[in-house]
Amino acid sequence: MAGNDVAVHPTAFVHPKAMLDSGVWVGPGCVIGENVVVHKNTRFDSHVALAGWAEIGPDCHFFSFSSIGTEPQDVGYKGDETRVRIGARNIFREFVSVNRGTAKGGGLTQIGDDNYIMAYCHIAHDCRVGNQTTMINGATLGGHVTVEDHVMISAFSAFHQFSRVGRFAFVGGYSVITQDVLPFSKVAGQRPVHIFGLNTIGLRRKGFTKERIAALKGMFKIFFFSDLNTAQAIEKIQAEYPAGEDRDEIVRFVQTTKRGIIKKAAEAWDLASE
Repeated sequence: MAGNDVAVHPTAFVHPKAMLDSGVWVGPGCVIGENVVVHKNTRFDSHVALAGWAEIGPDCHFFSFSSIGTEPQDVGYKGDETRVRIGARNIFREFVSVNRGTAKGGGLTQIGDDNYIMAYCHIAHDCRVGNQTTMINGATLGGHVTVEDHVMISAFSAFHQFSRVGRFAFVGGYSVITQDVLPFSKVAGQRPVHIFGLNTIGLRRKGFTKERIAALKGMFKIFFFSDLNTAQAIEKIQAEYPAGEDRDEIVRFVQTTKRGIIKKAAEAWDLASE
């Protein structure tokens, strides 16, 4: 069922039961399946494939050859009615793939609003991607990965299943992430991955004040350089810094980790120069 002012190229195939809202533009060679719902003003350039139970928010833009809502790459998948849900104003560049969820993983792959997913990126089954994130070319999320708001993931980085990336973090190119990335941090590397301190440049660009950044630096010094174990470091952070959004975010993230936090500091990390 199509709303008013839907434009569908003659070479595209849209299933009669698919639901397209007004202003949707479907380019040549696109295929939109039976259980797909597309909200207002979303654009599919050419040869975009949408399958399964997928809901696409308004004002998104899908470039050529992106593939959304296909079956999860999980050997246990048996055709379950699982879903992909994508929010508003997202950009998916060429050859991006997003798989729908699995029944054992909650049945949903979810992407928020205002994300920029560059060419050849992959978002696997049951992932949760927040808002205003950027994934640069070839970045790959394994199943069940969580990427929180305002994260920057550089090119060709890969994420182990169930790993998490905290808010405002930066992940350098070609990194292999097997543990959780602390909010506000900057990490890069493979075996092992190193932390390079606070994501200072990213935080400044997001409008963090000097005072807010200074407080975060103090918390990072305690967590990474105090010779305390993780639980002791968190206790000290709670004792020395008042409750607030940033402190509470770090505490929550650490206390809920299941894979551990990337803590090995790079020799090049100089807190004084940040």
